[in-house]
Amino acid sequence: MKKILIVDDLHPVFKEEATAMGYQVDDEPQITREETLARIKDYVGIAVRTKFRIDKALFDAAVNLKFVARAGAGLDNIDDNIAFERNIELINAPEGNCDAVGEHATGLLLSLMNNFRKADIEIRNGVWDREGNRGYELKGKKVGIIGYGFMGQSFAKKLAGFEVDVMAYDKYKTGFSDAFAREVSMEEIVKFSDVLSLHIPLTAETRQMVNDEYFFHFKKPIFFINTARGEIVGTPAVLNAIKSGKVLGAGLDVLQTEKFPALGEQTWYQELAANPKVILTPHVGGWTFDSYRKISEVLAEKLKGMNF
Repeated sequence: MKKILIVDDLHPVFKEEATAMGYQVDDEPQITREETLARIKDYVGIAVRTKFRIDKALFDAAVNLKFVARAGAGLDNIDDNIAFERNIELINAPEGNCDAVGEHATGLLLSLMNNFRKADIEIRNGVWDREGNRGYELKGKKVGIIGYGFMGQSFAKKLAGFEVDVMAYDKYKTGFSDAFAREVSMEEIVKFSDVLSLHIPLTAETRQMVNDEYFFHFKKPIFFINTARGEIVGTPAVLNAIKSGKVLGAGLDVLQTEKFPALGEQTWYQELAANPKVILTPHVGGWTFDSYRKISEVLAEKLKGMNF
């Protein structure tokens, strides 16, 4: 019987659907990488979320592997070059958490523009400051989206009721203007944006793409949102841009270094944590109670279309 090893926390619906397709599914979210390396030779499929990297060592051990199911959108924790060389299929589920990401990005933006975090902290500490917490309206603003895949499109749709001008740039797509966004050049993004939101994958090309020079080119002060991948953005550059007035506020669901204690050891962490113009969330933009199930449903549906 064809076997699938689940090494991470996936909704049970994936196992249920895969079992109905005739697979034997071993659901072991507590399994270690070392244990996986020892056992993976017996499996045609592995399902992972973020637990560990699917790299050459694992591919070498997985002599019968036919596919990797990534429970999420990005494939940056999988060595896709080796997978391609060995004809191993990669399936992911951006359709499953794009709504979660779009809503999270919208929430971050509204919180920044209306000083929700600052106002909440002040009131809890006995300060009632209306003038100091006066915000901005989204209506009439120009929102720049970098990357117009599932995530970028979702964010654009969520903004539809705010009467904003949504501009989208995607280096790898053309002719994608729709009812929610209009395709523009990068030059238009940097010239006109009041808001900038990233929705691109982490690649060799995008790693540390957003640096001091990147922010320098923007003509207007912007609100900056990153719900994509932390390694795309140099955190010190965000802090510098806030100091210079280039960035009015930053909503960061992802950081170039994540999880403690590593995050707390970064030279920029204390400044980031103390900055009132930054809202931080722990990489949960695409991780809702709803997306938890939808991601597994999408993976199961894609598995049905495969012939292993």
